Amino acid sequence: MKILKPLLFAATTTILLTSCGSAVRPINAALLKNTNEKTTKTTKIEDAQLKSWSYTDLASDTIPGMSVDKAYVELIPNLKGTKVIVAVIDSGVDIEHEDLKNVIWTNTNEIPNNGIDDDKNGYIDDVHGWNFLGDIVGENLEFVRIIKRYNTAFNGKNSTDIEESEKDIFNLYESAKSTYNKEHKEIKANFDRYSQMLNQVTVSHDAISKKVGKEDYSAEDLAAISDPTEEDQKNIGVLSQMLSYGGTIPEFKERLNGGVQYFQGRLKNHFTMDTDFRAVLKDNPYDINDNVYGNNDVDGPDPKKEDATHGTHVAGIIAAQRGNNIGMDGVAQNVEIMALRAVPDGDEYDKDVALAIRYAADNGAKVINTSFGKAFSQNPEWVWDAIRYAAKKDVLIVNAAGNDANDLDVVVSYPNDEIVKGEEISDNFITIGALNYKYGKEMVATFSNYGVANVDLFSPGVKIWSTTPLDTYEYLQGTSMASPNVAGVAAMVRSCYPKLSAKQVKRVLMDSGLSVSASVIVGGDESNMQPFTAISKSGKTVNLYNALILASKL
Repeated sequence: MKILKPLLFAATTTILLTSCGSAVRPINAALLKNTNEKTTKTTKIEDAQLKSWSYTDLASDTIPGMSVDKAYVELIPNLKGTKVIVAVIDSGVDIEHEDLKNVIWTNTNEIPNNGIDDDKNGYIDDVHGWNFLGDIVGENLEFVRIIKRYNTAFNGKNSTDIEESEKDIFNLYESAKSTYNKEHKEIKANFDRYSQMLNQVTVSHDAISKKVGKEDYSAEDLAAISDPTEEDQKNIGVLSQMLSYGGTIPEFKERLNGGVQYFQGRLKNHFTMDTDFRAVLKDNPYDINDNVYGNNDVDGPDPKKEDATHGTHVAGIIAAQRGNNIGMDGVAQNVEIMALRAVPDGDEYDKDVALAIRYAADNGAKVINTSFGKAFSQNPEWVWDAIRYAAKKDVLIVNAAGNDANDLDVVVSYPNDEIVKGEEISDNFITIGALNYKYGKEMVATFSNYGVANVDLFSPGVKIWSTTPLDTYEYLQGTSMASPNVAGVAAMVRSCYPKLSAKQVKRVLMDSGLSVSASVIVGGDESNMQPFTAISKSGKTVNLYNALILASKL
């Protein structure tokens, strides 16, 4: 894909374009430039600033934010904007959240709860979107599904036993088995390690807390125990080591228990060979034409809405209601969030993703956020077709690069827009890596995927504060958070300059970013230092202020 070079305009030329509902001149402001190439943030970021660090300005704050606050002060008051629908394909969205309920898309062609498909789009009572998962919460990883699907046909066979027509599927099966063996072993080992540590700490803590007469004790309290028995000494040694990590023993137990629950959940859902999670939907996940399934419960089946945490956080980053003095402000105003539930606790199905993209495109979305990904795909062609379909409908898809610290030019991740290596199938798909708030060599998130060909742009993705279910707010991190930051910027550009195509908006985002010429640590490996320009196609970080200026000149 070609990146727009800065456009030059003669001083005597008058440029008029339709924007924000009326003809306006280009914004008369200079593009921001990165003048802080050798500057690092030396002072501690206070909590209030940390909660909105992605909105900061590099020049004034020495934090690699997106100049959102600067844009809202200096540019956006002069731009009225039009409404833009942003589809969030995710784990579900708490549409009743105090900071989201006023920015949720409503399908005005559907009469709520009458059990009739009023708009005849195939989805009954799809008032705020659609839930392609029904009551599913947990799911297998894709490579587990591959093994289960083909085990009867291929187990115990080698390549010489396989017909030529089945060799591609057999190779996929073998690769899935290899990945399963490696990852299952690691998860099981972590589960065993955390369980053992929790048991050990619990036994020691129960004994010592009785001896010292309190639950919250210090290393000094342990050292003051007189005439400790041999068993006491063993317990004191265990607990002293735990205290050296910081915090109290009850807090440490809680963290260990969280680890046990996490790895146990992964073994139960992601790796199990015994459960057919999909059976409750009664569809064939490998038939794209079997598309009548799911329901309109867009936050999912959990009354506590915990399964919707990820999607609710993503939605808040994009569009939490601005200026209401509640919680936090999203990147974009004049936005409505369309909730599409298609991402379980496990790997998403290609069919669900493809149908969700098509739903969004058919129902007016101009930006789609896809904060998910997987290493295996059985039907990527369905998603590629959906991406092309969205391109024809002029929809921009903003995609998370993934959190495996991989070079995506080497390691394939789905979804993507590349069937043949080096050739994009359309120009409406932009992939986003994650930034840390520490400007300088540590500015790339340790977990972020990268790639000069297959990652387009970087944006804030570490410790991002946003909405979570039941009117709560949390810090989360990942390229899952970096992607909606860019989706919010894209929505603002599309709101203020609705005549720009998805293709043009993508180029605006990439060309208007701040350049970084310094070398950075990649993949959290200090021995892997690369020029920032060599880990994404643009070599830039997204910037709302610049994006609005450049968009005004198109």
